[in-house]
Amino acid sequence: MRVAIVGASGNVGTAVLRELAQTTEVSSVLGIARRLPDTSVEPYNTCDWAAIDIAAATTAATAIGQLEAAFRGVDVVIHLAWLVQPNTERDLLRRVNVEGTARVAQAAARAGVRHLVAASSVAAYSPDTEDIPRDESWATNGIQTSHYSTDKAAQERVLDEFETTHPEVLVTRMRTALVFWADAGAEIQRYFLGTWVPVQALRFGRLPVLPLPAGLRGVQAVHGEDAARAYVAAVLKGVPGAFNICADDILRPNDLAEIVDHGRHVEIPADAMRSMLATAHKLGAIAADEGWLDMAMTVPMMSNQKAKTELGWQPRYSAAEAVKSVLDGMIEGRGTDSVPMRPRQVGGMSFPSTDRVTAGGGGRGERSGDPRKPWRNPEVDDRPVVSDQIASDLLGLYLSDHLTGATAGAQRIKRMADAYIDTPVYAKLSELAIMIPGERQMLKEIIRDLRLAQRPHRQGAAFLAERAGRLKLNQRLFSRSPMSLVLETELMRSAVMGKKGVWQTLGDNAEHLGLNEDFFDELAASADKQAAILDEVHQYARGRAFRADLETFQPYLTDEAEEEVDEVDPEDELVDTWGEDSFPASDPPGNY
Repeated sequence: MRVAIVGASGNVGTAVLRELAQTTEVSSVLGIARRLPDTSVEPYNTCDWAAIDIAAATTAATAIGQLEAAFRGVDVVIHLAWLVQPNTERDLLRRVNVEGTARVAQAAARAGVRHLVAASSVAAYSPDTEDIPRDESWATNGIQTSHYSTDKAAQERVLDEFETTHPEVLVTRMRTALVFWADAGAEIQRYFLGTWVPVQALRFGRLPVLPLPAGLRGVQAVHGEDAARAYVAAVLKGVPGAFNICADDILRPNDLAEIVDHGRHVEIPADAMRSMLATAHKLGAIAADEGWLDMAMTVPMMSNQKAKTELGWQPRYSAAEAVKSVLDGMIEGRGTDSVPMRPRQVGGMSFPSTDRVTAGGGGRGERSGDPRKPWRNPEVDDRPVVSDQIASDLLGLYLSDHLTGATAGAQRIKRMADAYIDTPVYAKLSELAIMIPGERQMLKEIIRDLRLAQRPHRQGAAFLAERAGRLKLNQRLFSRSPMSLVLETELMRSAVMGKKGVWQTLGDNAEHLGLNEDFFDELAASADKQAAILDEVHQYARGRAFRADLETFQPYLTDEAEEEVDEVDPEDELVDTWGEDSFPASDPPGNY
């Protein structure tokens, strides 16, 4: 049996890959994502890969063509791709989530796939006020104040129509509860809590009391491993229909308080908590918006009996164990080697590979005695020491100035990745948005390791200067100027080459600093590859920015415009397992 997974690098996709690797009935697996993971490590090394953008910045013709080619000879397609963030980009979310599902289904039918397994959710269900487990016959009209729920309900309508027009394809809908496990910890925090919520403080002690909205009936969850086993059971059984996938227990307010703190909770009026969440979201303090609270308060409790009976599936973990697992994962910053699942930096840097731009980072510093400080000389056990032959005051000033520039560069590349999410170059920018801030943090650690002055006031000024620089409007007040991508790419390209100079300087003086010369040679080579990526981004930007007949930010609007610029057969770039000098075409954020 041959299986293809669309959205294979995300939360559920990663878990499903692990389960499929142990399933003897499956002969081959094709993973599809917009940004490919590190395919040299488990579980991403257990399958073939294709880099395909299903809807974020591609036309329907291009996406369906590439998907159809990928699905040829495939028996089952598992569709998991779903965009969770950014909440404010509703058109983008709906295009990827709803239209993307339609494109995947259409491509599967064209390719002769016999079975489509689609990721639905408890969020697709209509509101319920009673505390009664509902089966799969409950209405799926969603919760109207939640964008996630309305899109899940709209996806159900897409699947309804597809089943009517393509009765030859079996369609299975997996309506899962919240999918939690330790390796999803960093991802869950990024997408729902954000970096401002100090979850890591829980390692030092629990909350004295847990605030919860009044009227919360309960929370259902399923462990990532259990969710993966349910998907694989659906693949093997080949049974159409909808299935609720959740643990047997329902977590009541007291249960949640017992997990997160010492069993004490305080109820806050739901309207007040909703207002607080809305305000925190608008201020950027919380990633999730108030719609997630509306959904939590009104979705029905699910019965998993049908999955047990027809799929032969049994949850091995309780909902409490799933929540405990993801909480521990958030505290530890757990993750895997894909962009959406990347771990948080905890207690030091996790350095990306210098051989290629990867999502989670391959190089972990095995060269030195301290795996978190690969810049140190591996032949010396002591920390680096600046020799008398080095003018430490000048070196400190030099590195501090570059750290100032790196601070501005890290902020700019992050902003660029956010701003150009609906372009084909998003994947390239998002990869750099992981690497460049990481290298900035590494430079800061090196300065500290060498016991040189950091001059933090300069970095603060650089941070503010970069923010102020965003006020340059390029003659556009309420929309993005196509010229901005050209100019920002040119600035970043110059910054990257300046960073190369730092690595060369430290490498040439490594002997007198107690540093690892080879490591800095690799970083210098990595800077060249980053500059090459920015060259590709610049080529795209300059080819459109000054054309009145072409779109920069929405190239998916017309197939004709896309063909004129790209002139690429959809199949030419279908399978792109990263080589040393090649990078995937593109990929969206969220769970995709």
